[in-house]
Amino acid sequence: MPTHQPIKPLRYRQIHLDFHTSEHIPGIGAEFDAADFVATLKAAHVDSITIFAKCHHGWSYYPTTIGFPHPQLARPDLMGEMVKACAAADIETPIYITVQWDERSARERPEWRLVSADRGSIHNAPVSDVSDLKQLSPLWHTICLNHKEYRDYVLAQAREVAQRYPTQGLFFDIVGTWGCVCSQCLKSMEAKGLDPELASDRLINDEAVNEQFRQEISTALFAEFPGLRVFYNVGHIHKQGKQRFSTYTHLELESLPTGGWGYDHFPSSARYAAPMGFDFLGQTGKFHTSWGEFGGFKQPQALEYEVMQMASLGAKCLVGDQLHANGAINHDTYKSIAPAYARLEQMEPFLRGAKQISDIAILAAEHFHPGTSRNHASDDGAAQMLLELKRPFDVLDGFSDFSPYRLIILPDDVPVGPELRTKLEAYRSKGGKLLLSGRSGLDPAGKILALDLGIIRQDQQVGYTPSYIRMTDHGLDASLPEAPFIAYGTAETVSLAGAVGFGEILPPYFQRSYKHFSSHQHAPDNPAAKPLGVVATEFNGIGYIAYPIFSMYHGGGQPLYKYLVRGLLARLVPDQAFTTDLPSGGRATVTYQADQDRHVLHLLYGAPQVRGKGIPSLDGSVRQMEMIEDVPALGPVTATVRLKSKPRRVYDAASGQDIAYSTGADGGVTLTVPSLHIHRAVVIDGGA
Repeated sequence: MPTHQPIKPLRYRQIHLDFHTSEHIPGIGAEFDAADFVATLKAAHVDSITIFAKCHHGWSYYPTTIGFPHPQLARPDLMGEMVKACAAADIETPIYITVQWDERSARERPEWRLVSADRGSIHNAPVSDVSDLKQLSPLWHTICLNHKEYRDYVLAQAREVAQRYPTQGLFFDIVGTWGCVCSQCLKSMEAKGLDPELASDRLINDEAVNEQFRQEISTALFAEFPGLRVFYNVGHIHKQGKQRFSTYTHLELESLPTGGWGYDHFPSSARYAAPMGFDFLGQTGKFHTSWGEFGGFKQPQALEYEVMQMASLGAKCLVGDQLHANGAINHDTYKSIAPAYARLEQMEPFLRGAKQISDIAILAAEHFHPGTSRNHASDDGAAQMLLELKRPFDVLDGFSDFSPYRLIILPDDVPVGPELRTKLEAYRSKGGKLLLSGRSGLDPAGKILALDLGIIRQDQQVGYTPSYIRMTDHGLDASLPEAPFIAYGTAETVSLAGAVGFGEILPPYFQRSYKHFSSHQHAPDNPAAKPLGVVATEFNGIGYIAYPIFSMYHGGGQPLYKYLVRGLLARLVPDQAFTTDLPSGGRATVTYQADQDRHVLHLLYGAPQVRGKGIPSLDGSVRQMEMIEDVPALGPVTATVRLKSKPRRVYDAASGQDIAYSTGADGGVTLTVPSLHIHRAVVIDGGA
């Protein structure tokens, strides 16, 4: 494992300056003006900017002797000019090096190309068409890292950059798992006894190949360049345990809300990164859509919301931009970034060293089902619910420490093997509570319950999808109706064996088919039918919901599913860390700065709307566009934060103005802010 000396903390106000430029464009960097470049960054309150050594086209932007200078480069050392100018203005310049997308290398050395089991060597060609014609598509051809000559090439250029330029770190982009079955990977899998026809075995091989690459790079760089930051990017921080990131100095959470990640992705990723103890930053973009968009501008209010959400969740902040091929910085872009970064700079004293207050944790289903490019749907659904319910949470993997949390959620499909069972039972023995749903809690074979939930599970799932939930006389949550409501998911069939039950699962008259159907969607509930099982249970501090309720909520957004969870949470962990009357679209967090003995309550509102319904992607698919344009002011907004003692003072972080508050017998400090526009931070001195 590579060792590394301590590094300086990341800065808060960063830019990632994409610069992927074709050899068919003349005059690359011809209009770069160092003075204007720096003045524009300073006016936008930027204190760090990632600049390019080598781009996806395979070209370099400095006089390299290892790589290949861009053939149309108008300034021999464009990157060096940027480094020098920024250094004089105290702006950091981490440097970007592409890895697996290097179009020049793929063209000149085709034997290095990745061969995917289902997509050839084109990383995002549609699965339905992998013919040779796709080799002519305008898409990146991916390089396989199971070729030592290419790994050595990347390392040599990284060393060259770090030797020549006073950079704070290197950003290695595109180090992913693509299911490679090139001849070299087939040999590796055969040697390890892996089956290349199994996606799970291809993933194991990809991870091993990539880890070898990361170990080689980090070991060499850490030995030669003490204090250098190193990060490897693939667009998502996979929940594989902290040891997976031993070659990293920090984390960067690529998560452009309008670029395909959506507004639900970042909070879940941030709440996973923070408990691992890494210094980390969030990445959003200035683009209306995503990377590679010229002439696209996100609204300043959206950027302010996204930046302050990152900061409130413990992240440093980064906005992605793309430099024009001529090298001229876009002033309008930085005018749109400036308001967000001005506010962030004002908030920095209340962000440094702050730790999130979380009494609930989500044990990520993604950890147990690796191989996806984004969060597991059930994890996102659980995070979405907790955000809307204002229940502070972290996200854990199977290696994490469970002890700091009052309750752990196992969303929908978390298998419990012997090791996890022992860990959960130890957690339970010290008073920890659990909430499970769907198939969570079953042994890895999916046959029997590994934990005592006070229920009996039948071998077969409920035979109707959808089915109906009836909550008559349940007393669980006042917002749940007594009339049956539709459940768009397949429930487990369970009956009570000591647990307290809530609600019944009712069937429709029949499952819709060509033989018998009624109305436009599904048959109504059958009042005369025998219930198919219990909906929810509680037993010795363990709650259970028979449906995959979190992925159902993520898919359909039915508030009644959330109210069902809310009712169980209220029974299991009744004394919340804080409460607020913000609407469900609002966000709230509480952090604690130990060195200052102060809590900071962050209140945010900037609910996104679906505006675009057919954004095209390179692979021919389309997606919806969530966006924020004009954010209304709310107010007054009231919140109660539970503390151990009376605070010394409560005040607004931006203005320093005192805020009146009252204290309750239970330790709650109740305060009201008269208005909220996008973000408000309230400082509570003392009370820990």
